[in-house]
Amino acid sequence: MIFLQLFYTFFKIGLFGFGGGYAMLSMIQGEVVTRYGWLTSSEFTDIVALSQMTPGPIGINSATYVGYQAIVHAGYAPWVGVVGSAIATFAVCFPSFVLMLLISKYFLKYQKHPVVESVFSGLRPAVVGLLAASALLLMTPENFSTPSDSMLQFVLSIVIFAGTFVATYRYKVHPILLIVICGAIGGIVYSV
Repeated sequence: MIFLQLFYTFFKIGLFGFGGGYAMLSMIQGEVVTRYGWLTSSEFTDIVALSQMTPGPIGINSATYVGYQAIVHAGYAPWVGVVGSAIATFAVCFPSFVLMLLISKYFLKYQKHPVVESVFSGLRPAVVGLLAASALLLMTPENFSTPSDSMLQFVLSIVIFAGTFVATYRYKVHPILLIVICGAIGGIVYSV
């Protein structure tokens, strides 16, 4: 039963996940953490971090990791988790593959049509909203702490977030360099 739920969930996410992997994150979290309880919020945050560090699109990487964890958490052997990974990965990619085959046949012919342009104009704000929702969903106590739990961790998290935002937006610092710097800061501060 969990295999069918996994396929259906990620097929639905792949079908309606406009805007790429980051836009899918809020949908993935809503399904796997809130609806089905396959993962905790903390585990989902870890999966997002791993998905960002590994090569490939974050939505597909997240589906792969979630598929594995969901099956293993359901009590199956780890090798069966690999099957869950394959199902989730296939399910999230399949709608895009089919839609691209269908759309590519007609898109070049009708791309300047007013209806097609209107549809894409309407999708832009939706994509921005999904990206903003993903960012807000990751601002949890597991990531930022709370002032009552650890004031140092809370303040440091906000300073790192603000500093990274300014460095990226204002000074155009390369994101990989920022990841290395923030990882080193976190490693130093939280190991002490």
